[in-house]
Order: sequence, then structure tokens, then C-alpha cells
Amino acid sequence: MDKGRSVTLKHLLIKEKRYIGLQFNTDKVIHALVKQLPDVKWSNSFNMAYILNNKENLNTIFEIFNGVVWVNCNHFFDKSITKQNNEDIDITWFRKRELPDNYRVCPTNYLDKLELKRYANNTVKSYVSAFETFINYYQTKELIAINESDVRSYILKLVQEDKSNSYINTAINSIKFYYESVLGMPNRFYQVERPRKEKKLPKILSKEDVLNIIANTNNLKHKCIVSLLYSSGMRRNELVNLKITDIDSKRMLIRVEAAKGNKDRYTLLSHALLKDLRDYYKQYKPEKYIIEGMYGKQYSGQSIGKIVLNAAKKAGIMTPVTPHILRHSFATHLLEAGVDLRQIQVLLGHSSSKTTEIYTHVATTTFKKIINPLDL
Repeated sequence: MDKGRSVTLKHLLIKEKRYIGLQFNTDKVIHALVKQLPDVKWSNSFNMAYILNNKENLNTIFEIFNGVVWVNCNHFFDKSITKQNNEDIDITWFRKRELPDNYRVCPTNYLDKLELKRYANNTVKSYVSAFETFINYYQTKELIAINESDVRSYILKLVQEDKSNSYINTAINSIKFYYESVLGMPNRFYQVERPRKEKKLPKILSKEDVLNIIANTNNLKHKCIVSLLYSSGMRRNELVNLKITDIDSKRMLIRVEAAKGNKDRYTLLSHALLKDLRDYYKQYKPEKYIIEGMYGKQYSGQSIGKIVLNAAKKAGIMTPVTPHILRHSFATHLLEAGVDLRQIQVLLGHSSSKTTEIYTHVATTTFKKIINPLDL
């Protein structure tokens, strides 16, 4: 087989019919083989040949090109791995919602696929909300009839409405999930442009501000929540899923199971916090999770966010404080204290050191060595 010859398979939808697109560079051998395909046609708009999408035609493609041309299926078959998420999907909110008349709800098979792939509850809510907003924008159109041009027009509308890049990317992901994962048409919207990734620096609190927030919590439970977030660098959702058995007081470590990216890791346990946690355990008697709500149920991420926000307001901090700001502060304060960047990466559970390097831009260690020109 000539390694220079290749055909890439793509999913196409033309006049509401599914086709197999064949994308390739100009080559006499490939052209001759493509002509042997049953009822093959050429699309000027997609700039590729195409045949009807069925099992027989797919088999024919492999038979004709076998040993002569490499068939690239990376854009055709869905190779996504099911997420190993310990969190059970709760869709009671979906059924209990009060919706306006003629509102187009998310298809059941969309929810089923999210559950099958074990997406986190926050992701499920974000995807469903974003996808329902999209399908209600095209309320009179059948979902299968919506094409790339429609999607691009919708994304342009979001840009013109000055929606955040994060919201726009979630909207694109929710749309792609339906057509690519639910309907089995991977990479159908491969031509949809995404907004450029913003390079924003994380917001950091001073150590004094963090301690002030902890001091202004309403009770011991709230104090432990804020202290856990800051002293361990855990994400909000990781704290929600933290079990009593994850606290290793002998080694002064906290085990974070199935964190983001489905990776377990260990992070630090504070000596000062351990004393508060023991008092908290005696007073509140949690059964399974460190932080529990009524009747032993898991605490919600939203409640944790409100606790942090309210404590920060009581502490007189004017800017809104989130659990993630406490995580950023944990990393930055460690870096300023001389902890190696690689160790911080492990504690945070970052896959790439580049993600952790962002804290070098906000740590004051290097800035303190610089004399301001006004003071020279």
C-alpha cells in the first residue's frame, strides 16, 4: 500500500439523507477506485465524493481500497470512551421543571446517552440547558434537518449577544453531542468554528483574606467546607463526593477519587483542619460523605458555592468569591512558599504542567524582587 494515498471518511447530511463522504487529494488511482463505488456522486459544497450511508456501501469501500489506499476512519467512527464517574445522574430536576407552552424539550435519547456515558450532573444540566435553547431557536425545524449552516448562524447569534466563550463552547459541545454521539454521526459539524480560547489569569486571594473568610463562616460545618476547599485545593464537585474514608489522618493526606479526567489523586490534609473535622464529626455525625445534607444525602455544589460567597461578603471582600478562587489561591500560596511546580501539579490533579504554569504569572515571589521605577 502506498502510504501517501489516503481517503478520509466523513459523515454528510444532504437533503436530510445520510451519506458517507470521501475526502482525498487529487490522485488518478484513487479517482479510478472511487468511480467503482455504487452510485457515487460529487458535492461541490463539501468538495468531496459521497455515497449513501449504509453497511453494504461501507463494506464496499474497504473492499475496493484494501491494500491500495489507506482509509482514515478517525472522523467517522465514535471512539469516545465512557466516563468512569462515581456520581449517579439525578434528573429529577428535568421532570419537575415548569416549562412555557410549546417548549421543545430535550429528547429522551439525549438524556439516556448522557447517563450511559456517565457524565457529571453539572455537565448534564449544562448540556441539556444549552441544547434546549438551541432547538427552541429552530423550533419549527426537524432536528435531523438542522445543518452546519444553521449551527453557524446560531453560534454567530450567541457571539453578537456577547455570550462568554465558555457558554459558546458548551453550546457547540451540546449540539455536537446530539448529532455525533446520540445519532451516531461523529464529527458531522467539523466545520463549525469555535471562539478563540481566552487567556485569563486566575483570581487570587491573599492569605489574610482567606483566613478572614474562614473566620466569617456561620458554623463549624461551613468553616470545614471553606477550610477544606482552600487547604486541599479541591474542586467543588470533588468536595461533594468526598467520603469519610477518604481522610487519611495517619499520613495527613486526602484521597480524591475519580476526579476530573477520572484520575484518583492525593492532596494535603491540614493539621489545623483535622482538629475541626474531628469536632465536626462528633457534632454532625455524617454517615458516608464528609459534607452531608438532610437525611445523609450529598450536599449540593450550589450550596457550597453560596457558603463561600456569603462568608466572603461578611468578610468585607467586594469581589464575588467562588470555590475555584480558593483552589487558585491554594496553588499560588504554595508556589509563593517555594513548593515545586511539579508537586503543585500533582496536588491539583492537572494532566499537563502547562495548566499549572499559569500560577507563575500571579505568584508575587518574582515581583517582590523587582523595584518599581517610581521608587528608584
